[in-house]
Amino acid sequence: MSATGPLRFPVPRTTSTEELQPVLMLLDGSDQRPLVLDHSPFRIGRKSDNDLVLPDTRVSRMHAEVIREEGAHFLVDLESKHGTYVNGERITGKHQLVRNDRIEIGARDGLILVFAPTKPHSSSREFLKQITAIPSNKTSDLEKLRVFLDAARRLNATSVLDDILDTLLETSLRLTQAERGYVYLLGSDGELRMAAGQNSKGEALADDKSISRSVVREAARSGGEFLVSDTLTQSSVRARDSVVSNELRSMVCIPLRKLQSSDEERTPVLGVLYLDSKVVAHDMSATSHDILRAISSEAASLLENAQLAQAEAAARRYQQELNIAAGFQQRLMSVRIPEVGWAKIEARNIPCTEIGGDFYDVVRTPEGLALIVCDVCGKGVPAALLASIMQGMLYSNLCAGMSLKDMVSNANQFLCERELNEKYATLVIVRLRPDGNAEYINCGQVSPVLIHGDRVSRPEVANVPVGMLNNTTFESGTFRMERGERLLMVTDGITEAENHEFEFFGDVRLEKMSIEKSPIDKIIAAVQEHRQAPLADDVTLLELEYKGQ
Repeated sequence: MSATGPLRFPVPRTTSTEELQPVLMLLDGSDQRPLVLDHSPFRIGRKSDNDLVLPDTRVSRMHAEVIREEGAHFLVDLESKHGTYVNGERITGKHQLVRNDRIEIGARDGLILVFAPTKPHSSSREFLKQITAIPSNKTSDLEKLRVFLDAARRLNATSVLDDILDTLLETSLRLTQAERGYVYLLGSDGELRMAAGQNSKGEALADDKSISRSVVREAARSGGEFLVSDTLTQSSVRARDSVVSNELRSMVCIPLRKLQSSDEERTPVLGVLYLDSKVVAHDMSATSHDILRAISSEAASLLENAQLAQAEAAARRYQQELNIAAGFQQRLMSVRIPEVGWAKIEARNIPCTEIGGDFYDVVRTPEGLALIVCDVCGKGVPAALLASIMQGMLYSNLCAGMSLKDMVSNANQFLCERELNEKYATLVIVRLRPDGNAEYINCGQVSPVLIHGDRVSRPEVANVPVGMLNNTTFESGTFRMERGERLLMVTDGITEAENHEFEFFGDVRLEKMSIEKSPIDKIIAAVQEHRQAPLADDVTLLELEYKGQ
């Protein structure tokens, strides 16, 4: 990056060894300078009061900042003009940083920072180092490597993966007598990403610009091993730009993959171990293929186990968060049914997953009672989130005395003007007065059932679902309830419940069972018997019995 003035670095604040802070490694030519992230936010930009001042025209005055939230660090782009990039991709808003993330400020070829969290004392790392320190006169290098990898597998967990990679590099550098090494892991997008770097002095390396990336890519693509003790004698290697510009004389590049019982039967490459040196390593060619295969297959098994451990940990975290969200949603959407002398209300809501998109509500208004049954399309977290928003909108509008048509028109406009991937909601709202007169609006929902003794009727006015068509007109209808009559409102999780022969539970069964006294539990049991399988959709039922004034 061409600068109009010198870079200015913050002075690290004093911190105890028990409170080691993560750092940003500033790559300035061949130098690496640590910038300690000992406070939040850590601001970056051209303005003089930033923590890291970058006097370059491509850097905005307040360009970006690093913040710490719940033990994690996030890079936030402050709407910079020329952008902030992480691993070559421009970010917007907040981006969580992980080890060895490469940050470019002001352009893709801008000043480079590498997020390199320092680690406190690690008992697992000390244990692994003790294993690799076994004197050579007691066991061979190959046996030490195998003991190390076996111990690493036993210790393997997300929390010690970095220690294992670092110790793997230490072992490999010692065995091959190379000057520096890197471990690259293959991401889900098929791209290789540096996971660890180290030199023969045990110092961490954050910059990998000077290695032969073409060799790394070829090893990952072909699954073949590169073992070059003198690049000058290898015509296929000596002309590579990185080899020439960095005067590399020795290279080892090993794909990390498990070997099956047959050498021809290979599993996919999980990553690459790369080692090189500026001196000719006469002993490097003597490194046995047994050690190369041990590094490749055993380290691949290690990485596979670590990835499984990480996936399991992520699944556990997701389930924990889902349980918290489910509990929060249940509390948020819990309904305390008002007690009035002229009506009795009973309701049930059964989500088919941990959290659902169905809900009901009963709101006491100056005119009487308002009953809501709503079904947001879809399932799980997105539907539950939208259902919570819909419940809040409808509740507040009812309390404000808004008309039913205006309520659903506002909700329709809200959903249509946002990019929600065709999310919509079906709902019925009934506003019932103590004298039995009711106004209702039905937007794509199952028509309510009015029970008059041993016969039923269905209000006929209907509209399209909310959020499906913008600028549509909604119509409401009216009906009157007499003493002893009942009103049953359900979602289509009842009527569209299918059995193994793809037959719906249907309206006929619903109407027949609604005639019975206290039908809610009976209808739910009948639906479950009809399906002979777990529910495939959320189910909501609400029954009101009008007792008269």
